Amino acid sequence: MSIAIASTAGLARLSNSRRATTGLFLFALSTSSAIASVHSARTADLHTRHRGSLYAQPTCPLQRDTSPAYVGLRSFHSTSHSRSSTPQFTYHVAASYSAKQDRFNAEANLYTNPPHDPTKSTIANLRACKDTIDKHRRAKSGQDAFFFSQVGTTNATAFGVADGVGGWVESGLDPGDFSHGLCEYMTCAARSWPQGSNTTSLHPKDLLQVAYDEVTEDDSIEGGGSTACLAVAEPDGNVEVANLGDSGFMHLGGNAVRHFTQPQTHAFNTPYQLSKTPQRMLVQMAVFGGPTTLSDQPKESSVTHHKVRHGDVLVFATDGVWDNLSPQDALGIISRQMVELGAWVERDGAIEVGRDLAALVHSGSAQKAGKASLQAKVAVAIAKEAKETGLNTRRDGPFAKEVQRYYPGENWHGGKPDDIAAVVAIVLEETPQ
Repeated sequence: MSIAIASTAGLARLSNSRRATTGLFLFALSTSSAIASVHSARTADLHTRHRGSLYAQPTCPLQRDTSPAYVGLRSFHSTSHSRSSTPQFTYHVAASYSAKQDRFNAEANLYTNPPHDPTKSTIANLRACKDTIDKHRRAKSGQDAFFFSQVGTTNATAFGVADGVGGWVESGLDPGDFSHGLCEYMTCAARSWPQGSNTTSLHPKDLLQVAYDEVTEDDSIEGGGSTACLAVAEPDGNVEVANLGDSGFMHLGGNAVRHFTQPQTHAFNTPYQLSKTPQRMLVQMAVFGGPTTLSDQPKESSVTHHKVRHGDVLVFATDGVWDNLSPQDALGIISRQMVELGAWVERDGAIEVGRDLAALVHSGSAQKAGKASLQAKVAVAIAKEAKETGLNTRRDGPFAKEVQRYYPGENWHGGKPDDIAAVVAIVLEETPQ
């Protein structure tokens, strides 16, 4: 999780043990008592000396995603789904998650429900759609959240993660309600598209804007903040990604990392973030003065474009994953799963896509690809490794290395316990009928 508002200290987000994140669907894990107690004591000490804040710093360097668009800018039309001689792709998605305070349960912390069928229901408006989602049945993923959905009646798919900013807890708010609400509205907006839209294309940045607008107007969500990383994936293999903050996206193919997002941060441990300030806090600020809350806009998201191929793997995850696993770590975990299950095979020193990929991604019941599916096993493997690494006091992860770089006096070693959410999409080229 990240700090709810930018702190005047560099360890602002660190002070909150990173954002508590809620999502549309999340996993929750608990730590073992022995390791958890060590991290709790260490984190509590840092929190005492470096309190997280919800307020913007007067000056700070902006670190934007400097990665170039993978295939450059292009026209991205979600209505162009006619079958042709060009390859057609489907995206097979699963999510695994874990709340910081819970034990990891591979079977319970898994979401593989099929995309919404738009032919079976109508959506009056986004608020009505969101209200049909029972808050009590949300994934037990803490302040992290995730979603995936079919885009209207098209063959495009939208998916992503949101990470609630933990600093809002100090203001008596649940950051998870904001991040889960954001993902729920993105799900509803994707399902209902192009209803209410005056454009012929759906971009992830626009999807995020619609959801953010709905959250700010929803009185049931008092306030909070969140980062977000999401995509709209087309059946022609074009994938557009929007990232705001320090959740991130990874594109793998042929046992290689093709793209990894760079986090957007205002300062160390202080990511770009969407936020909603409660009216009571606005009144207090007006009466007593003080700094304003940090609130970035969806339009500030870093946007990249990617062309996928048969057998590629797309990973969207919150910082609970990326603070503990480097791109190389994630590549090793995913490659191991893909090779062991036969999705990738080695021939003549090169990695190729296995012939059984279609059967692997469809593995499960007649209604949905279940826990035996390839995407489910890969998602669980990522979440499990991130969880175990976060509790390991001897293995320095990316977050520990960053603390050592910027704050060597803190003597931080080991992983970083946090909420975790990982969404995995396996790309399958459809065989012409």
